[in-house]
Amino acid sequence: MSKNIPITVAYGDGIGPEIMTATLKILDAAQAPLEYDVIEVGKKVYEKGFTSGISDEAWASLARTKVLLKAPITTPQGGGYKSLNVTIRNTLGLYANVRPSRALAPYVKTYFPNTDLVIIRENEEDLYTGIEYRQTNDMVQCLKLISRSGSERIVRYAFEYAKKYNRKKVTCLSKDNIMKMTDGLFHRVFDEMAQEYPDIEHDHKIIDIGTALIAGDPERFDVIVTENLYGDIISDVAAQVVGSVGMAGSANIGDHCAMFEAIHGSAPDIAGQAIANPSGLLNAAIMMLIHLDLPMLASNIQNAWFKTLEEGLHTADIFCKERSKQKVTTTEFADAVIARLGQLPTTFPVSNYHEAQINSKIVCLDKRDQQAIKKTLVGVDVFLDVQHVTPEVLGYKVGQVRSALRLEMITSGGLKVWPCQGHQECHTSDHWRCRFIAMGDRVYLQARDIINLLSAITDAGFDVIKTENLYDFDGERGYTLAQGQ
Repeated sequence: MSKNIPITVAYGDGIGPEIMTATLKILDAAQAPLEYDVIEVGKKVYEKGFTSGISDEAWASLARTKVLLKAPITTPQGGGYKSLNVTIRNTLGLYANVRPSRALAPYVKTYFPNTDLVIIRENEEDLYTGIEYRQTNDMVQCLKLISRSGSERIVRYAFEYAKKYNRKKVTCLSKDNIMKMTDGLFHRVFDEMAQEYPDIEHDHKIIDIGTALIAGDPERFDVIVTENLYGDIISDVAAQVVGSVGMAGSANIGDHCAMFEAIHGSAPDIAGQAIANPSGLLNAAIMMLIHLDLPMLASNIQNAWFKTLEEGLHTADIFCKERSKQKVTTTEFADAVIARLGQLPTTFPVSNYHEAQINSKIVCLDKRDQQAIKKTLVGVDVFLDVQHVTPEVLGYKVGQVRSALRLEMITSGGLKVWPCQGHQECHTSDHWRCRFIAMGDRVYLQARDIINLLSAITDAGFDVIKTENLYDFDGERGYTLAQGQ
């Protein structure tokens, strides 16, 4: 008999221990060759003083097994506690979040019985880097970070996933009509890499209409790839559209480690009542088995789960008198799945991951070489905290500062307010951006020019809260124009 595969297991908080116990019971009954290294994460660990929700011992387990099966946790409110999920994803390099959403009609109510889509979400960048600042009394800031290398990696993963699972189409969702540099880069990378997969159809949609279509016409989608925040939102929309957020599992995949979890929360309001549905975590475990190159076991468990749903044994969250035959507890549901191991569904398509040669993980280690480019410093945006001032007065005062750069414009909230062109209706704050550009025919600036400018602005009595250097890249502007510029 082959040696057991070690995995790290976290029982979590709320209903976590109940659904993890049920899931492991099914895995054991299916004779999954796994060895469990149990760690504690979540509420109790936060309360012990670990603001990340995970201890050094738990990190050591993950370093050894490189696979985590995690039940949902509770993050205490306030106190500066950081999201454990985000911490684990970033620390272990889990760049790809994979969330299938499949209709389970007629046993789980949905208006879209033919939905079978997969959302692949970039997991490490975007606004979820959590870089935020309070800059003035009135203004706070969150930085959106998108890299070419990160975009290439997740887009390639989406196409490789479609190829491996015989999917026909990959759709990219972004908001590049507004965020032309960040989302624009993501869209551009998608179009570039799609050319490497001529057998897979591809298209792009703006995120707002894309979300509306997921809610109103999800059957049109196959594989969706998108950025971190958008993916977090639309994956819950998709899961609810097909029937229940409580039945969806997800995988968080990196080049070397992986985490598998249900997408729902810890639901403390129903904890201890034995009514929680373990299906979300069980589906995550099925994804884990495929990742561990155990596709036959994954097929066996999923077919038994389908058979249980077909025969009307449902937990309270999906129980319906018209479609269900028996309302079962968490443990009874697990026992029902175990009793049907080896049986095949008659309504749902039979899972045959092993026959389709769907096994092991997708690895996207290759990275494109970045071309050498010329980066030229051409100006600087200087952000000021100034209260009770009009754009005209501020423009005059800042314009008196002498340096090697000229004041080109001032914005408030991204809108150009100086030089003013006659519109006085816009709202202004105490947060101002002053854009300085190289003066005259100078081809480039040096860092000391920026330092001298900042020194002069400070000497003039202004509160400088932030600067952003402005660059050209091979002659192409590396910054956006202001609204109204």
